[in-house]
Amino acid sequence: MAGNSDPLTPRAKLAVTAGKAVAAASRAAGRGSGSVIGGRVALKLDPDLLARLAQHLDVTLVSATNGKTTTTRLIAEALKAAGPVVSNALGANMPAGITSALAAGADARYGVIEVDEKYLVGVAQATEPKCIALLNLSRDQLDRAAETRMLAEAWREGLAGSKAVVVANADDPLVVWAASSSPNVIWVAAGQMWKDDAWSCPSCGGVMQRPGDDWFCGECGFRRPTPSWALSGDHVLDPHGSAWPIHLQLPGRANKANAASSAAVAAVFGVPPQVALERMYQVQAVAGRYDVVQFEGRDLRLLLAKNPAGWLETFSLIDPPPTPVILSVNARSADGTDTSWLWDVDYTRLTGHPICVIGDRKLDLAVRLEVANQQFQVCENLDQAVQMSPPGRIEVIANYTAFQDLRRRVGN
Repeated sequence: MAGNSDPLTPRAKLAVTAGKAVAAASRAAGRGSGSVIGGRVALKLDPDLLARLAQHLDVTLVSATNGKTTTTRLIAEALKAAGPVVSNALGANMPAGITSALAAGADARYGVIEVDEKYLVGVAQATEPKCIALLNLSRDQLDRAAETRMLAEAWREGLAGSKAVVVANADDPLVVWAASSSPNVIWVAAGQMWKDDAWSCPSCGGVMQRPGDDWFCGECGFRRPTPSWALSGDHVLDPHGSAWPIHLQLPGRANKANAASSAAVAAVFGVPPQVALERMYQVQAVAGRYDVVQFEGRDLRLLLAKNPAGWLETFSLIDPPPTPVILSVNARSADGTDTSWLWDVDYTRLTGHPICVIGDRKLDLAVRLEVANQQFQVCENLDQAVQMSPPGRIEVIANYTAFQDLRRRVGN
């Protein structure tokens, strides 16, 4: 907990030093940031290192299927108004990557940590967070992650009786069910654009009724809680009914929702909504997401979308037709090797856009677009796709490893 100034044990110091050395060697070899391998080595030397590194911090954990990297960044920016912050800003969100991030935060007061959904409970047990933000749950990496209700059940059981303040999205039934076991929950009306994973009641299995923005189960009575914070257009409504304007450089409704949840988290730490939201304006891009880059004489906007809910949100923020679009999909281990999710995405939203398709699984995507009656071209690589795209800024949408491939290619 914050305020604990006990120094690290000799073993912990050795583990931190070794982890940093391995990470530096990995970077020097051109194998990425080295945060994951460095964290693994450090945890091998001291299995309790994550808990030791979190002792002096007021920790916030952020978990969701979509939006956790951006929300983590927004919260971290807001909390800098109250003191130094350490965060895993590059998105390494499993215990090894989190350990590496916290190892750099000896002088920090706050830890703002993105956590993979599967690891949330374990990381919460190790770090004793003051706040946990739960944004959404939807299908993702079905070959690796559990089915959504199983994840919600793991959260519900693991967070039962937690001392943390849980800031949770009141519009996602799975999140509400997971958070309801916690004694101290702040509900945020952040919205839910993708509803296809929330038509059955997580409590009893009955059919959910969803009139307008409300939802309830007609069989067991499980229903949407009354939120104390809400996203309302371009404003955040606080528990006192005051409306605070959202000014972001990040595009789209989903990021306004992330800002609303972030403002609620910041308030837990005493940062007023006006201050928190003003600080969030500083965030221009998040680990390359939303960056506009120059490549082959063209402007490309890089957008990450890795599951049906994410693609739906991304389609809503791209420029209208006839803006050209490049889609890139891989199915490597970090993406999940199961591409069946492509069939859950509504590609008719791209009608009128000239489309080029690239990536390891471009043919899988081509079949899906063919069925959706979209006009597209299959290209060998980004260079060819850019050459074949008509004039204007190009929207480039890619899943996880495809996005990293693109960033390397454009030097971002």
